[in-house]
Amino acid sequence: MTSLMCLAVAIYMEARSEPTIGQYAIAQVVVNRVEDERYPDTVCAVVFEPNQFSFTHDGLPDRLPKEPTEASLSSLVVAEDILEGVSYPTSATHYHTASVYPGWRHDFDFDQQIGVHKFYVNNTPYR
Repeated sequence: MTSLMCLAVAIYMEARSEPTIGQYAIAQVVVNRVEDERYPDTVCAVVFEPNQFSFTHDGLPDRLPKEPTEASLSSLVVAEDILEGVSYPTSATHYHTASVYPGWRHDFDFDQQIGVHKFYVNNTPYR
């Protein structure tokens, strides 16, 4: 799978019902991880790193729908923009929906909430 498709799938699976700004923020989290030495160094490796994004271990197919939808096309546009250098102003490396309370949230600095997602920055020292 290409970087474009990996990122588009992540956006679609994690934020297809979010406003476009939320989709850009989700995509930026992936890029922020790629650029951070604590995480894998490719988009696909970040997206499919075990147990990092809920959609990758829910037992459902990790792909865009076969028939294009408005949400899947939007995911592709956002992914292409981000990969071409458009950025969303956040240094967040983690997020979760506001309806859950993962234990790791206490280990990171809260950045912002967009739609139903809360974003966090990993400020722990590099090893």
